[in-house]
Amino acid sequence: MTKKILIVEDEFIVANDLSIILERAGYTVCGIAGSVEEARELIEKYKPQLVLLDIYLKGNLTGIDLARQLAAENIAFVYLSANSNQKILEEAKATQPYGFMVKPFRERDVLVSLEIAQYLHEQNMIVKHNNEIMLQNSLADIIEEPGGWENKLLKIAKLIQPQIPFDFLSVQATNMNILTDDCINFLRTSYHEYQTLGAEEFINVTGIKKQEYQKIKESEIQYERSSWHNNEDFIANWQHDPLKKLIAKTFKLQSSLTMVPQSKNQGITLSFYSRKPDAYNNKHLALIPRLQKSLLLPNDLASTSNKPIAESRKLPTAESTPPVSVNSHGFDGIIGNSHLLLTALDHLSLVAPLETSVLILGESGTGKERFARSIHSLSARKKKQIVIVNCAALPTHLIESELFGHERGAFTGATERRIGKFEQASGGTIFLDEIGELPLESQAKLLRVLQEKEIERLGGREMIKVDVRIVAATNCNLEKEVASGKFRLDLYYRLNVFPILLPALRDRKDDIPALVANFLRHYCQRASKPLLKISGTALSELEHYSWPGNVRELEHLIERHVLLAKGNTIEKILLPQNPSGVTQSSGESKVKSIDENEMDYILSVLKKCNGRVSGPGGAAELLAVPATTLNSKMKRLGITRKHVS
Repeated sequence: MTKKILIVEDEFIVANDLSIILERAGYTVCGIAGSVEEARELIEKYKPQLVLLDIYLKGNLTGIDLARQLAAENIAFVYLSANSNQKILEEAKATQPYGFMVKPFRERDVLVSLEIAQYLHEQNMIVKHNNEIMLQNSLADIIEEPGGWENKLLKIAKLIQPQIPFDFLSVQATNMNILTDDCINFLRTSYHEYQTLGAEEFINVTGIKKQEYQKIKESEIQYERSSWHNNEDFIANWQHDPLKKLIAKTFKLQSSLTMVPQSKNQGITLSFYSRKPDAYNNKHLALIPRLQKSLLLPNDLASTSNKPIAESRKLPTAESTPPVSVNSHGFDGIIGNSHLLLTALDHLSLVAPLETSVLILGESGTGKERFARSIHSLSARKKKQIVIVNCAALPTHLIESELFGHERGAFTGATERRIGKFEQASGGTIFLDEIGELPLESQAKLLRVLQEKEIERLGGREMIKVDVRIVAATNCNLEKEVASGKFRLDLYYRLNVFPILLPALRDRKDDIPALVANFLRHYCQRASKPLLKISGTALSELEHYSWPGNVRELEHLIERHVLLAKGNTIEKILLPQNPSGVTQSSGESKVKSIDENEMDYILSVLKKCNGRVSGPGGAAELLAVPATTLNSKMKRLGITRKHVS
């Protein structure tokens, strides 16, 4: 059965060329749409497996608006784009497409992009299906097991966390008589550690009076359907919901997702909150009906005979929980409780048990190798070895020999057979660090390994099957490398099945005290010194530094100060002065890009012309360019009438 593809493109010549290419390759083009409205009708009628989607279309809606619907319906899509400004591209990337095709198209690029999109979509569907089956089975087991409902709900919260991330969860059981309080809350304090807040604890933490709490509860909004709210939308939403406003301000939350029960009279309402401003989307909303089905309780469990158990809450509080390493969960040496790090750990725990390729993204020194080792140790391959390869350190003329091995006599100096890194890792995991530094010729051979699961030794005559899981990492922007022709598009998408983004240390400074404490313990023990303390002033200096070298730089700095320390306390930290590439002063002016300067100039001319583009006295005449050229530039830069007015 051939794949059905819908083309959503308002330029007929471009759409027609694509249609010819696709049909010649054996695909079925089920239609061409020039607007979002037309596309929705064709999607409803033909149910395409893949959509090629232009960003700018006829009408008020853009391809990005349609992409959100396609993502919710699990339809794969690839963007067709000319040069767009950075803001538009960021919005497009947020919808998680399976690729970008830049106009004008070459036939080979189109077909490769489609092949990659199909592969990624199939892999994502497998991961999603497996995770949902495990989730539903585990939820059923928790609900059926004996014990009080506070502990059951906490277990459910931990189970849902990788699927729907949250920093605060409010659970309300309507007409079910399963809780001591009418509502219970869980505040995440570390990986797999939560502070339980019933009514009394919630009142104490928020600092309001009991009468005020009762008044807020009485005015609480009962939502009729599940919904999500991010950033400004979240702030607007809480204006009419005093309880949501109190929760958001107390715990510094910026987005929410509310899951209401299927029955208005009885059921469990889950309200998820996150400190990230863009935590939720339609994919989370699409998961809710399946969660609701799993959380339907048998009548005997929800009846009045099932009295709530007043459980003693021995869970750690926010004050008593030290921000320590999460080694007990298989994350060896990964330390911290910041929400950005916890999100990365949630993604790690989700993908580790699977066979999916993983791409770890992050600046130098953020801990990419530690994450790779944790993925291996939490996988079914943990009894085999993980082989670490630093692609940047491989000599160009020996890359193939190092990765794939060589036979005796393959080249001058090859006096014996050598087993390459991929064969060494067979049955286990290979970690390709700094993958962006691999030359194009070697990238083609790596792609073959990913596709065919086989290698050929240098000088060899037979193909050797290898069973290896690939985890790759880079500190560079691979999308820019692809655009400049330095990295293969097909390899990028083969590796980018499940990306994990590691936060820079400057974005999780709350973790610095825990990291410092850990490094002090380690290096004092290594130097056979008594455990040193660090003064408040020194710690404050560390927290106000920008950390261009991230955790690795902090570790080396603490090691140096342990060796130099003469007393029992480190009183002052000697920080590097004006590290390269880092702006210490927030007051320094930012250098504008060429596009930003061009946009500013066009806007200034448009304002002089009162927004007039063409005709006598128009901006096109002043700039001495055709009106069509100016309109094209304005479209590319995202300049609309509202900018001028």
